[in-house]
Amino acid sequence: MDIHKLRALINHHSDLYYNMDASEISDYEYDKLMNTLKEMEKANPSLITPDSPTMRVGGKVSDKFQSVEHIVPMLSLNDVFTEGEVLEFGAKIKAQFPDAQFTAEQKIDGLSVSLEYRDGVFVRGSTRGDGSVGEDVTENLKTIRSVPLLLTQKIPYIEVRGEVFMPHKAFESLNALCEDRGKPPFKNPRNAAAGSLRQLDSSVTASRRLDIFIFNVQQADGVSFSTHKESIDFLAALGFKTIAIDEVFSSIEDAYAAVLRIGENRGAFGYDIDGAVIKLNSLSQRAVIGQTSKCPRWAVAFKYPPEEKETTVTDIEIQVGRTGVLTPRAVLQSVRLSGTTVSAATLHNEDFIRDKDIRIGDRVIVRKAGDIIPEVIRVSVNKRTGSEQKFVFPPLCPVCGSRIVREDGEAARRCVNSECPAQLARNIIHFASRDAMDIEGLGPAIINQLLDKSLIKSVSDLYCLDAEKVAALDKLGEKSADNLMRAIERSKGNDLSRLLFALGIRHVGVKAAKQLAGTLRTLDNIISASEEEISAIYDMGNITARAVKDYFAQESNLKNIENLRRFGVNFTCLTQEAQGGIFFGKTFVLTGALPTMSRAEATELIEKNGGKTSASVSKKTDFVLSGEASGSKLDKAISLGIRIIDENEFLSFLG
Repeated sequence: MDIHKLRALINHHSDLYYNMDASEISDYEYDKLMNTLKEMEKANPSLITPDSPTMRVGGKVSDKFQSVEHIVPMLSLNDVFTEGEVLEFGAKIKAQFPDAQFTAEQKIDGLSVSLEYRDGVFVRGSTRGDGSVGEDVTENLKTIRSVPLLLTQKIPYIEVRGEVFMPHKAFESLNALCEDRGKPPFKNPRNAAAGSLRQLDSSVTASRRLDIFIFNVQQADGVSFSTHKESIDFLAALGFKTIAIDEVFSSIEDAYAAVLRIGENRGAFGYDIDGAVIKLNSLSQRAVIGQTSKCPRWAVAFKYPPEEKETTVTDIEIQVGRTGVLTPRAVLQSVRLSGTTVSAATLHNEDFIRDKDIRIGDRVIVRKAGDIIPEVIRVSVNKRTGSEQKFVFPPLCPVCGSRIVREDGEAARRCVNSECPAQLARNIIHFASRDAMDIEGLGPAIINQLLDKSLIKSVSDLYCLDAEKVAALDKLGEKSADNLMRAIERSKGNDLSRLLFALGIRHVGVKAAKQLAGTLRTLDNIISASEEEISAIYDMGNITARAVKDYFAQESNLKNIENLRRFGVNFTCLTQEAQGGIFFGKTFVLTGALPTMSRAEATELIEKNGGKTSASVSKKTDFVLSGEASGSKLDKAISLGIRIIDENEFLSFLG
């Protein structure tokens, strides 16, 4: 096939898949076409063009993102929540321009970016950042197939603004992959999109199937517009993916009605929106009305209240978690809520059930907390028939039959049997997870098979698995089994801190595990240490110390420890104690999302240079390392007069 026709065919299928959600061929067939094109371009480098589909393939790794100054600031929007606020906004504009017209558009819940083109060729893309300065993420944006690399017209220069997002299908696939690999799932599509776009390795971004809608012209040479609708129509003609503006409204009341219609249909979009935007259509009128330093005065974002639906509690079940906590869950008559079908909701604990007086058979109002987790808001008491049943918490664990306890000051009831089958699967999943022993390939599906076939009965059994029996597991095979066995063997050499976290001791997270390991140095020292010695360790405390002693007081846990020792698992802290360093004796608190590194990476740098991190701000805090969307910790730091630094200043300390 001619290379030009092949490119056109691939672009056709990309457009169907990413823009029309109407694939004509399988992923396998698409990949074969791409591989053919790669081979043809490899043999004929002179035929490679800037808009070739192969130019989207990720793989570039950067030490950090370069800063990009936005010549046209990327402003925020004023939020409104009521009809009255919308009408007031419209009335102010109508008072100045009686002939004013408005548009109503979806507000995509994603990450705002700028795309720049010279002579029709995509040359640079950047994040919004603080509105004035963002991050250069050009290579990552090239992996998004709805970002045109070459426009249909060779405009001298144009900068457009859009919103990068993760479609629901891509989000569900990503979280399924995380679960299969034993990694924590992403909380919502917006967070997943933001994290994916900021990857230093663009091949990771490419695998996340991000998408984008373009919604504004920031600046342009050689072209001009009189209205916002005209500019959006032009962007679509250039090849950008936009949400079409089919109608403009002469009254603010009609614009608000359109906003309500968007809200009613948001569950069917296939992506998240966090509101709708009403804009003044005339660009000349916008120029007169102007803007503040943060927001335009000619637009507002209407935020929808969380969607609520009524359904029936058909049953209340008990789930036993990894730490033995018994969590009640309402089984619901299926209901469509915020775009997904909901058939269950957490009830937290018995106090929650008692306070809301939730009974089996009740009609209840449910919503998604933060548009993510289904929760019961209230009971429709007036609809009770008398047949509803009060729920009684079981006196014994529903899985293993062991006694359950509720400790003073805690809301949860807990199964005391550490070998409870319900806990065992989750314990092993946790043991193999990334921040614990990091056994790649040992996800829930494999672990459940190992348990079902009685190949393991404890975490220590992982280290005496038979390779042939592992290879015989469903959907694994000899090569994958070999990789898994190698990963298990490698994990024996992990630092003591990873093992401590992997054991699942209550109140011992990643940070506490590092403090324990770094101070007491060996597992035997930790086992023999007194409660007072443990509580004296920095940031540890009495509750954690008691949990550590309780864990190592259980015979079954000590037996598991001895088995791990027998199989050669490392019981020693491998990191050197910091005797100095630029941060020696300094305490950091991290808050918000840093531009180019995770909190774990920043914490590692702090600790390598002699510093410590804390979860809360106090007078003893020396620095607060603040990123995007910092919350109450930043407010408290300001009130206490604690020095606040950003990532650039932090890195400058390290040279």
